[in-house]
Amino acid sequence: MKNGMILLIAVCLGLILFGGGCGKTESPEGEPGGRTIGMSQCNLGEPWRVQMNADVRRAAEAHPNLRVIFKDAQNDTLKQQAQMEEFISAGVDLIIISPKEAAPLTPVVAQAYAKGIPVLVLDRRVLGDQYTCFIGADNKKIGKAAGQWIVDTLGGQGKVVELKGLMTSTPGQDRHTGFREGIEGSDLEIIFEADMKWLEPNARKEMESALARFPQIDLVYAHNDPGAHGAYLAAKAAGREQDILFVGIDGLPQEGQAYVSQGVLAASFEYPTGGKEAIETALKILAGQPVEKEITLTSRVFTQDTIDQGGQRLTE
Repeated sequence: MKNGMILLIAVCLGLILFGGGCGKTESPEGEPGGRTIGMSQCNLGEPWRVQMNADVRRAAEAHPNLRVIFKDAQNDTLKQQAQMEEFISAGVDLIIISPKEAAPLTPVVAQAYAKGIPVLVLDRRVLGDQYTCFIGADNKKIGKAAGQWIVDTLGGQGKVVELKGLMTSTPGQDRHTGFREGIEGSDLEIIFEADMKWLEPNARKEMESALARFPQIDLVYAHNDPGAHGAYLAAKAAGREQDILFVGIDGLPQEGQAYVSQGVLAASFEYPTGGKEAIETALKILAGQPVEKEITLTSRVFTQDTIDQGGQRLTE
């Protein structure tokens, strides 16, 4: 036992002498040292969420003191609850969660918060205020801007299909209510609406139903770009894509912006992932600095007229 202790001390001294340290890692000046962040992503079936994880990873890699444990809930609320409980039991230093649904995940987020673990809620909200910080763009504002753009583009009248995101999630609800506010007072007619749960195959299937029922469709408003693209593919298969405009939300360079450049989408409204901002905020929290309860990200709209200029920033 005595010899083992002597050996351990010798190893630690050697590591210190050669810059390796013993225990927590050395950190750049002003940054917290040796911290672990747990991140629960609701699913990786959407390109936008894959990009969010990539943005978090890229931002964290700039700080060698940070270790991020990524978990994919695979669109399963119970699995995401279990992931949160695992992070709590493991005693991670901070949790980032992008929740699948608001109400079912509120209690476990509040549980982590009550135990003194800072929780950053990213993109989709939970209920109440038992979390450290929410980071996301204003989905209601984006939905309203989309509605107003559609009214202007169609001259205030036309037949519209709305393909909704998951309506038990706050972005789906806000993108719907904002859109309805944006078209209020116009003569636009919503002839078909369905919850495609953010997934392109679902959107394509729902659009096939709409095409079979309605000989005239002027525009499709989808709550995300994969939904708009799925609707476009359905219309193209029916030989009707030239008669319909398609509008989506997300605005990723490799997705929504590319679709606009190709003429597939008439417009894509940006929804930033917040990955970089999440790590910046986490660093402040772990360093004991105060942060705002809510951080609202700015958005842009990409159209044929603005895509080459990097889009146009949404205003109030």
